[in-house]
Amino acid sequence: MVLLLIYLFIVFGNMLILLLILLEPSLQLPMYFFIGTLSCIEICYTAVTIPKMLAHLLAQKKRTSKRTSFTNCLLQAYFLHVLGVAECCVLTLMAYDRYLAICKPLRYSTIMTTGLFIKLAIVCLLWSLYSPVVETILISHLTFCGPNQIENVFCDFPPIIDLACSDTRLIKMVESALSSLIMLNFLCVLLSYVKIVFDILKIKTKGGRQKAFSTCGAHLIFVVLFFGSIGFMYIRIAKSYSPAYNRSVGVTFAVIVPLANPVIYGLRNQQIKTAFKKRLTSLKCS
Repeated sequence: MVLLLIYLFIVFGNMLILLLILLEPSLQLPMYFFIGTLSCIEICYTAVTIPKMLAHLLAQKKRTSKRTSFTNCLLQAYFLHVLGVAECCVLTLMAYDRYLAICKPLRYSTIMTTGLFIKLAIVCLLWSLYSPVVETILISHLTFCGPNQIENVFCDFPPIIDLACSDTRLIKMVESALSSLIMLNFLCVLLSYVKIVFDILKIKTKGGRQKAFSTCGAHLIFVVLFFGSIGFMYIRIAKSYSPAYNRSVGVTFAVIVPLANPVIYGLRNQQIKTAFKKRLTSLKCS
């Protein structure tokens, strides 16, 4: 029941943010387009993971075994990575957007146009669709000898690879390369925010500094939560971790990160709160 309520909150919270951005003219700016894209990704991401988790939990409560085919498991892992890479790209672009808005304010409107946003969104979509393809094809050719029990709360590439009894060195090399690219993205985001912080400190007015820190602070919390959970999941120092560790990190990635999106970008964002109150007032008046 708790997981179901969280899932409903994630879906409705992100849908509300998306609708407000689409309907409210004051929110039709590049920063809010990125937030809307992020909300759309979170809705899709939780649709891939949480309903399956709920089905397995229900099966456990009824003391029945819940099975899934290898194809379905691989498809879930593929779409999980597609949406994860897409979110990674959007967070990187959001950091660049904030960098331009704070560090290059006079050039911001000429650089970050709607046309550029659409082009960047298409590049993100194509990269996210194709980046897990090689790993998916390689995993589909693996041999499995059993026991075929996934030690996680959802199907993902590392736990599937762990079950294989054939040579997995090539797949692990590909996985490491992709993980390194994601961490490189995180480094770019971090450097952007470091530069932003230094520029914010140069702002003379206290109110201006507080407003800039408030906006960027919310973004940075979400970035650390997202990339931190990815780091714990895919950058492995030890050869293997306990099932409890895998499940805990899996729940953080599949539930806590999407839950943080409507809280950070909805409840903490003054412009979105104002737009929501405005729409609520207009509905009451009508």
